[in-house]
Amino acid sequence: MKRKLLGALLSVAMVASLLAGCGAAAEAPVAEAPAATEEAAPAATEEAAPAATEEAAPAEATGTKVGVAMPTKDLQRWNQDGSNMEEQLKAAGYEVDLQFANNDVQQQVSQIENMINNGCNVLVIASIEGDSLGTVLATAKEKGIPVIAYDRLIMNTDAVSYYATFDNYMVGTKQGEYIKDQLDLDNADGPFNLEVTTGDPGDNNARYFYQGAIDVLQPYIDSGKLVIKSGQLDFDQVATASWSSENAQSRAENIVSSNYADGSNIDAWLCSNDSTAQGVVAALDANYNGNWPIITGQDCDIVSVQNMIAGKQSMSIFKDTRTLAAQVVKMVGQILSGETVDVNDTTTYDNGTGIIPSYLCEPVFADINNYKELLIDSGYYTEADLQ
Repeated sequence: MKRKLLGALLSVAMVASLLAGCGAAAEAPVAEAPAATEEAAPAATEEAAPAATEEAAPAEATGTKVGVAMPTKDLQRWNQDGSNMEEQLKAAGYEVDLQFANNDVQQQVSQIENMINNGCNVLVIASIEGDSLGTVLATAKEKGIPVIAYDRLIMNTDAVSYYATFDNYMVGTKQGEYIKDQLDLDNADGPFNLEVTTGDPGDNNARYFYQGAIDVLQPYIDSGKLVIKSGQLDFDQVATASWSSENAQSRAENIVSSNYADGSNIDAWLCSNDSTAQGVVAALDANYNGNWPIITGQDCDIVSVQNMIAGKQSMSIFKDTRTLAAQVVKMVGQILSGETVDVNDTTTYDNGTGIIPSYLCEPVFADINNYKELLIDSGYYTEADLQ
């Protein structure tokens, strides 16, 4: 009995310590944010950040079984998210049904149906496509099963109870600011050549990442200090289906051969995440002879951190999945115990049926100057992982 009590106390302490990394976040554009870059920028980060944690009404649920649906095992970050979620939920005493859907929407739908039929009391879902789960989640709602949208907002269904993520608009803002600072756009004469690669158009987050960065860089594009030789800037032109490295590489190869074969330099390549950045790096390795550009990314995948160390990727947004998992475990516990669920944003994320109460954690970026502190000293990776 004493050992069980000690184990429970240690689990609570672990979750509480990880939650220290979560912070109040900036207001992002609404989920319907247009791709066109001439739209007005959302409110400034400082003004949008909530002063204190807000609270949402308690959700009703009984039992201790949690279904966790992840998109795929093909990307390192989803393996880490799923593993961290399962570990922390089990440590907190819950039964866990963790499933990966191989980026197949129908497979994810079937997995969620099975979770509902097998008695899950709460669903945590990182969707493959935000618009594809309405029917199955209607069943969850009918059965009184609360749903937490994990990292990706689930669209056009009133069955979503809460949303837990990192501040997606801030991710893009930090990427844009990194390019601005590294090129010293406020002082350097330029012009500088820029290309852009963002994510899957079916992932609602992709537009936030894109818009956050473009809102930083658009004034320099308008002034001519940043030049996009490919002419491709609108979201639909720069999107990458399935966040695929292969798709990003193919498009980057076409851009390089069509616009930079004359020896022109690419000064910066804005990539919204690491899988697209890896595709761009592969294309440049194969076909580009100019000076190496600044390349952004997100997720701090091992391959991208290795590329960072090798000088082929400049930075990557670090979203510590342990922190987000800890916050979701806390929300699950509050739901299952009938407590008020902690959220810190009740104005930003409209999924087409209304605002979804959200908890946003704050991202940071890693580059060659701080990756050891963020990734190794924190225990996220070991030195051997990055060899």
